[in-house]
Amino acid sequence: MKLREHISIAKRAVKMVFSQSKAFAVCTMLNAFLAAIMPYVPIWFSAELIDALFAKAPVETLIFYVMLTVGTVFLLQLLKTYVSHQKDISSSVIYRMEDWQYAEKAMKMAYESIESRDVQLLRNRIRMETQTGYNRFYLHMCMEYAVRYTTEIVCSLALTVSFFTNQTIPLYMKLGLLALLTLTIVCNIVLTAKQKKEDGNFFEDNVVMMNTVGEKYSQYIGDYSAGMDIRLYQMTEDIVESQSRLNREHTKKSLLLYKKMTALSIPQVFLNHALQYMTYLVLIVGAIAGGISVGSIAKYVSCIMMMLTSISKLVTMFQISIVNDGYLKRYFSYFDIPNKMYQGSLTVEKRDDNEYYVEFRDVSFKYPNSDVWALRHVNLKFKIGEKLAVVGMNGSGKTTFIKLLCRLYDPTEGEILLNGVNIKKYDYDEYMSVFSVVFQDYRLFAFTLGQNVAANTDYDEERVKHCLHQAGFKERLETLPNGTETYLFKNYDKNGIEFSGGETQKIALARALYKDAPFIILDEPTAALDPVSEYEVYSNFNRISGEKTAIYISHRLASCRFCDKIAVFDHGEIIQSGSHDTLVDDKKGKYYELWRAQAQYYTEQTV
Repeated sequence: MKLREHISIAKRAVKMVFSQSKAFAVCTMLNAFLAAIMPYVPIWFSAELIDALFAKAPVETLIFYVMLTVGTVFLLQLLKTYVSHQKDISSSVIYRMEDWQYAEKAMKMAYESIESRDVQLLRNRIRMETQTGYNRFYLHMCMEYAVRYTTEIVCSLALTVSFFTNQTIPLYMKLGLLALLTLTIVCNIVLTAKQKKEDGNFFEDNVVMMNTVGEKYSQYIGDYSAGMDIRLYQMTEDIVESQSRLNREHTKKSLLLYKKMTALSIPQVFLNHALQYMTYLVLIVGAIAGGISVGSIAKYVSCIMMMLTSISKLVTMFQISIVNDGYLKRYFSYFDIPNKMYQGSLTVEKRDDNEYYVEFRDVSFKYPNSDVWALRHVNLKFKIGEKLAVVGMNGSGKTTFIKLLCRLYDPTEGEILLNGVNIKKYDYDEYMSVFSVVFQDYRLFAFTLGQNVAANTDYDEERVKHCLHQAGFKERLETLPNGTETYLFKNYDKNGIEFSGGETQKIALARALYKDAPFIILDEPTAALDPVSEYEVYSNFNRISGEKTAIYISHRLASCRFCDKIAVFDHGEIIQSGSHDTLVDDKKGKYYELWRAQAQYYTEQTV
C-alpha cells in the first residue's frame, strides 16, 4: 500500500470517528493529553523542591512547592477523571452505532449482495477482525496514543533542552549519549516492525483455521438446533476432536511466535538499559563539575528515559496504524459495496378496471459468479387477478422466476414488463410493496406472534387474529395463554414457544395475508404439511385471494388444479403452459409425467 493510500485511509477513518461521535473523539484526545502531561508536573516540581532543599530555602518556599505540586496534580487528575467518564459514556454510543452500521448496510444492500458468499465471508471476516482489535479498536487506540506520546516527547524535550546546552558536560559525552539514544530508537523501530510483521503473518495464517473453521465448530457445539443430530448420529467425538486438533495446531504456532518475539525483544532491553547507564554516567560527570544540580539529575534521567519510551511507543503505534490501515481498507470495502439495482422513479399505476398485465419477454438469467443459465428464454404473460401455478423438478428455475418478478435480481437478458413498462423504471420500494411472498426458506423472528404476522412492532390485534384464522391457525391460537403476545422461540422470553414446522408455515402465510398486497406468491411454503392439509391451505388461499394475483409454486400438482394457468419449468425453460385439464391430456408432456409419478402413490391399485 502506497503512502498516499495510507494517508487517505487514515483521514477517512478519523473523519468517520468524528462523524459518529464528536464527544468521543474530543474526549479521547483530551484524555490522552492530560495523561501525558500529568507525570511531568511532579518531575519538574520535585526537581525544584530538591534544589530548594539543598539551597536551604525558607520553609515557606518548600511548602509552596509541595502545595503547588499536589494541587496541580489534583486538579489535573480531577479533570482527567471527568473527561475519562465522558469518554466512557460516548464510547458505549459509538460501539452501539457500529453494530447498527452493519444492520443499516445490510438493509440498503441489493439482495444479490446479501446472498453472495463472498460478501458474507467479507462481513464475517471484518467482524472477526474487529473482535481481535483490528480496524475499529486500533483506530481509536492510535488516535489516542498519537496525541499522548507526541505530547510526552514534547514535554521531555522541553525539560531536557538545558541538559544539551550545559557547558560543563564535555561535547564528546553529549554526542556519545545522543548517538546511543539514536541507535536505541532506530533499533526499536526496526525490531518493532519485525515483531508487528510476525504478528500480522501469524494472524493472516490463522484466519481460516480459527476464525472460519474453528468458529463453525464452536457454533455446532453450542447451537441447540444442532444438538439432536450431533447426539443421534454420535458426532460428538469427531467434532470435539476436530476442534481440539485446531486448538493444538494454533497453540503450536503461538509458541513459535512467542519465541520469535522474545528473541527480537532482547536487543531492545539491552540497549534501553545501556542508555540508562550512560545517562547516569554523563549526569554524574556534570554534577561533579558543578554544572548540574541534584534535582536536575533526577529530572534529566526521568525525562530522557520517558522520551525514549514515548518515541518507542509512538513508533510502535505508527506501525500498528500502518498494519491496521490494511484492515480498515477491507472494513471500508464492505461498506462501499454499491447497490447496483436501478431504483426507478415511476409510480405503479392504479387502475380502476384492474387490467394489469405482467410479461416476461425473452428473459434469461445467470446468478453472479456462475456460468450456468438458471433461466433461459422465458416468455410468459399473465393478467393481474389470475391464478398461476409454477411447477417443475428441483432446480428447474421456479424460485429464480419469482426472484426476478419481485426484483430481488434483474434479468441478465430480456426484460420483465408491467403494463408494457419495464419494471426497472418503477420506484423500487413502491414496486416491492405490491408483493406478499412466502418463500420456501421463509424466516420467523423471536418476537411476539402478532409482531411476526404484522412484520411490525405495532399491529392491529383483530386483523392479526383474522389472518391467522384464514391461514388455519385458529385452533392453535386459542390454546396460547398470551394470544398474539406469545413470543416465538426462547431468545427473549423463557416462556417462548417452539412451534412445529406446519404451524410456523401457517404463521408465515398469515403474514402474507396481513400485508394485503396485490400479488400473493407462495413458493413451496407448505412443504412441512401433509398433502391434504396443503391442499386445504391452497384452496383457502384461492378463496381468500379473491381478485388478487396469486402465484403458487408446489411439487404437489393436485394443489394447483384450481389455477387458471400452469407453467411447467424444466432446466430453466418453460416447456409447457395451460390449464390442468389441457396439460394432463398431453400424454407425452412433462406435466403428465409429473402428475402420474405422484398420482400412483394415491391410487387404489397401488394401495
